[in-house]
Amino acid sequence: MSQHSAAPAPTPTSATAVAKRRDWWRDAVIYQVYPRSFADSNGDGMGDLEGVRTRLPYLRDLGVDAVWLSPFYASPQADAGYDVADYRAVDPMFGNLLDADALIRDAHRLGLRIIVDLVPNHSSDQHEWFKRAVAEGPGSSLRDRYHFRPGKGENGELPPNDWESIFGGPAWTRVTEPDGTPGEWYLHLFAPEQPDFNWEHPAVGDEFRSILRFWLDMGVDGFRIDVAHGLVKAAGLPDLGSHDQVKLLGNEVMPFFDQEGVHEIYRQWRLILDEYAGERIFVAEAWTPTIERTAHYVRPDELHQAFNFQYLSTHWDAEEMREVIDRTLEAMRPVGAPATWVLSNHDVTRHATRFANPPGLGTQIRLAGDRALGLRRARAASLLMLALPGSAYVYQGEELGLPDVVDLPDEVRQDPAYFRGAGQDGFRDGCRVPIPWTRTGSSYGFGDGGSWLPQPDGWGELSVEAQTGVPGSTLELYRAALAVRREQPDLGAGASVEWLRAPEGVLAFRRGEFVCVANTTGESVAMPAYGRVLVASGEIVEVDDEAKVPADTTVWWTTATAGARA
Repeated sequence: MSQHSAAPAPTPTSATAVAKRRDWWRDAVIYQVYPRSFADSNGDGMGDLEGVRTRLPYLRDLGVDAVWLSPFYASPQADAGYDVADYRAVDPMFGNLLDADALIRDAHRLGLRIIVDLVPNHSSDQHEWFKRAVAEGPGSSLRDRYHFRPGKGENGELPPNDWESIFGGPAWTRVTEPDGTPGEWYLHLFAPEQPDFNWEHPAVGDEFRSILRFWLDMGVDGFRIDVAHGLVKAAGLPDLGSHDQVKLLGNEVMPFFDQEGVHEIYRQWRLILDEYAGERIFVAEAWTPTIERTAHYVRPDELHQAFNFQYLSTHWDAEEMREVIDRTLEAMRPVGAPATWVLSNHDVTRHATRFANPPGLGTQIRLAGDRALGLRRARAASLLMLALPGSAYVYQGEELGLPDVVDLPDEVRQDPAYFRGAGQDGFRDGCRVPIPWTRTGSSYGFGDGGSWLPQPDGWGELSVEAQTGVPGSTLELYRAALAVRREQPDLGAGASVEWLRAPEGVLAFRRGEFVCVANTTGESVAMPAYGRVLVASGEIVEVDDEAKVPADTTVWWTTATAGARA
């Protein structure tokens, strides 16, 4: 009889060697940093680029390949930096361009790549173009770079069409003209402070091609494209003819999302990216009705990856997950792109909390649920994700097993969707609470001056300090899994899995000399002992040739002989 939780991590491959390998992005593990909540270097309660830079060794040792930074550009912060006033400047709350340069250089020295967020669908209403467009009044050529329209009704008092903001309310706001009269309306699919660009205007395309080159010349390794599906709107901006439009997102093609014209933009961008050495990449945030439509964004002459939101939205259910996995791999195969897998990000409830609740509550939840159950499932789900072919995304703090903070006081919330009715649930702040680094301190090691969102009591027991070196901790589970993933050639790479026979509620698949089993049921199941246990999210008991896999547990085996190296 033997018991296994997590096997000792193999000696990590040189970070520099990993960074230089070809096609690195096809099986990369990419770590999302939300800068305002990662590490605060100057004690003002807000994370910054210098804080990120000082924590890069932690990310190297964790075993990730690249770091994706959420926006740090100059911004009034109406939507946490996704309202950009200057795409070539760093907001003072995060530092300056010298800090960005130092971060990129240090990351490269450590063998890490840097991917930055790009926000091309909309700017801030404090962007110089938009401010001048409003100030110059009707007829200004700068208004053509956005979607300004006269209103409907006798006196133009009604919005130009029936589109609704994703954050709730109309997708149009009326401006006051320079003479003080009510004037034209402008389109904003998100907050009123985020006017949408008009990508039919050539100046918009010229500007963003210049922005791409600016950051590529700075040395970044790629771009995550925010609202990649939203740049082009249907000709004439036609009415949708329905209300509660946010409920239709991801279910059908909308006149403001997933229009065919976006693909020509990305073909132009790809030509620019391919001029630069070092295998730079584009990653699309593209909410589409089907995985098959998502695949259109990653054709060989367009983008490299697209987030798999269908997988993120899947419940902890073996049958449902197998269907999404099969459909994803099948959809990506014809275009030659890698699948991507993600469980959490800055816009959804952390999966440790989602899986703590019954299915059907969506991806934004304000219920703690059964936290022990949620953590157990989250650990198992993470191992399953990391075993699939393609690239995986890890959101900061998930390697600590952090739950969402579901009881934030209303007065501290900053999510703009929270303050607008009939849109998103508005509870994204719960996944954005600054992460804990130490057991004690004013902000558990985040910084010396507290944190911009309050951290809960007991946060320190989930910290990096509390979990480092502790067998069975979630942090050590991630470290072991990522080390094994680098050592095992059958992990990450490739485009298919061989499904094995398994009891109902259990996923089992083989990839070369590697076998993964995920038990999504509430009971232990007996499975063949496929070989040597590499990593397991719970205690595995083996007797002779049989293994007992506990409820909500994932285990990795290798069929290679003990001690063999890939």
